[in-house]
Amino acid sequence: MPTNPPDPGPSSAPDRAPEAAAPSPTPHRSRIAEKLLPGGTEPDPRFTLANERTFLSWIRTSLALLAGGIAVEAFTSDVFLEPVRRGLSVLLLLLGMVLSAGAAVRWLRVEGSLRTNRPLPLPLIAPLLAAGCAVAAAVVIAVVVLA
Repeated sequence: MPTNPPDPGPSSAPDRAPEAAAPSPTPHRSRIAEKLLPGGTEPDPRFTLANERTFLSWIRTSLALLAGGIAVEAFTSDVFLEPVRRGLSVLLLLLGMVLSAGAAVRWLRVEGSLRTNRPLPLPLIAPLLAAGCAVAAAVVIAVVVLA
């Protein structure tokens, strides 16, 4: 039969009040976060991370357009006439620049919508990207057909 340990009697340790659990600190957002995304509540992290992945996809596309514009200018002097080459290169570079800025604006707008439970905004950069790529493709097709 198990025995209980003997009672040690009065403790020699000083009496202390039981420690209350420390209140967890309320997370404070940085000043820039408050300025860019005022109000609302923190959304589910999965939605915020999905918004971030979408932003990074737009940035990846922007980098591809920038690389394409540089490549057209650097490596196609024997394929395109100089005004066509320069125009196509500038078009791709401008598309890349506008797309990267549009991606940042879209990320902020979607994040704001998530925080305030508003409907998500339309992706206005998608039609712009589609139109720009269609023009670039039309130029390339015209050069190939006319060559």
